[in-house]
Amino acid sequence: MGNQIIFLSFILVLNSLQGLQAAVQYDVTNNEANTPGGAIFTNQIGVEYTRQTLESASAFIWRTFGQTNEADRKNVQMVRVIVEDTSRILDVPAYATGNEIHLNTKYIASYTGDVKREITGVLYHEATHIWQWNGNGNGQPNIGNLTEGIADYVRLKADLAPSHWQQPGEGYKWDQGYDVTARFLDYCNSLREGFVAELNGKMRNDYNDNFFVELLGKSVDQLWTDYKTKYGK
Repeated sequence: MGNQIIFLSFILVLNSLQGLQAAVQYDVTNNEANTPGGAIFTNQIGVEYTRQTLESASAFIWRTFGQTNEADRKNVQMVRVIVEDTSRILDVPAYATGNEIHLNTKYIASYTGDVKREITGVLYHEATHIWQWNGNGNGQPNIGNLTEGIADYVRLKADLAPSHWQQPGEGYKWDQGYDVTARFLDYCNSLREGFVAELNGKMRNDYNDNFFVELLGKSVDQLWTDYKTKYGK
């Protein structure tokens, strides 16, 4: 009996340690606190708010993608946000690479609206890039714009779409990317609840436009035509 108790205790401790190991850590560093954008980040957004937003965004993304099991997700143990002047590399609001999100202080300084809400939306978009499947480098040329559209779809469903986004039905092609593709994917998801989650799942190893046929019974071009017709565009 004594040996059984020791063995059970060992199993409980092991399970506890595994649970701790499975927990994703979130780290935020402001490398330019003395610049205008870095100071706005400190005063209006903050490290702790950003960390909490990353945690909330990850949970939201997993739910959106239907990834209730850890095995369905990417094996990412740490997500980092680095606040810096990214214009030396990419002059964009932010970009994600690996498990890192680089947030542009120049964009923060130049933004004239509700900067906290805007950066929250940017973080949801970039966190999606960290967690989403992207075809594993195998697929058609439009894969990049599709992944950007999925990231903006997550931002849309989190009710964080900015007012300057194109409206439903606008745009000139389905894989235009970002807001245009996000609105189109929202339409596709209305035809089959969970479509975006299934599409993301299919993109774990590769990508093909035929995924739309497999999930919705129509080519992506026909779906785009139907979408434009629905909104009179």
